[in-house]
Amino acid sequence: QVQLVESGGGLVQAGGSLRLSCAASGLTVSSAAMGWFRQAPGKEREFVAVITWNDGRAYYADSVKGRFTISRDNAKNTAYLQMNRLKPEDTAIYFCAADLCGRGSRNVDDYDYWGPGTQVAVSS
Repeated sequence: QVQLVESGGGLVQAGGSLRLSCAASGLTVSSAAMGWFRQAPGKEREFVAVITWNDGRAYYADSVKGRFTISRDNAKNTAYLQMNRLKPEDTAIYFCAADLCGRGSRNVDDYDYWGPGTQVAVSS
């Protein structure tokens, strides 16, 4: 049984930082593309970042490029999202997801497993 569990969310002032973690069980993060998505109230879930399974390349949404960094620790079987210079518009529930085909997709529908999400709130 595959489980993804996010942690590390919280309330932070604009300009601050948070690091989100996604602990995986039932799959190895090095064998799947691991993505981060977010969903703000009243909006659709949107792509944030992804790291591919084979070469570990990272891709980002334009809105977070240069501020967020995705990574993974194979030994801990955990993916991370380091978020710096946070803005109020980054406020959302953040989800990690696994794509077993490892495509590095930005499409929500391409992901096989999802975590329950963690809330991030950025105050101005």
